[in-house]
Parts: sequence; structure tokens; C-alpha cells
Amino acid sequence: MSGDLAVELARHTLQATLWISAPILGAAVLVALAISILQVMTAIQENTVATVPRLLAVGAVTFLLMPWLLRRMMSFTVQLFQDFHPYLR
Repeated sequence: MSGDLAVELARHTLQATLWISAPILGAAVLVALAISILQVMTAIQENTVATVPRLLAVGAVTFLLMPWLLRRMMSFTVQLFQDFHPYLR
């Protein structure tokens, strides 16, 4: 495998990873920001108050986006295996 193919494969892999993880991370960041603002306003500094809603949001977003996430992963995998010959050299 040449260096150009390795870089291209790494770029496609990182791009697929970004597309898959971005909505989940975005939901976690938004919920964490909202909880942090709420904690500052109420002076409640309990760790579980910040952790539990963030985990619930990540779980809910993952559950709701699972069909889309699976389609993205399957599309990437099928594309990779359909043109696998250049990577065998």
C-alpha cells in the first residue's frame, strides 16, 4: 500500500468517525453547558447533577439516531470492501 492510499484511507476513516460521533458529542456538550449554567445560578455543585442528565442525553441521542448511525457505518464499510484491491498491494 502506498503512502497516498494510507493517507486517503485514514482521512476517510476519520471523516466517518467525525460524522458518527459529532451529534452525540454535540448533545453532550449542550446538556453539559445547560447544566453548568443551572449549577452556577443555583449554587448546587453536585457531580451527579451534571453527570446523570448528560448520560441520559447521550443515550437518548444514540437511541434516536441509531438507524442513521448504522447506515453511515454500513455505507463506509461497504465502500471500503467494494474497492479493497488497492489496499492489498
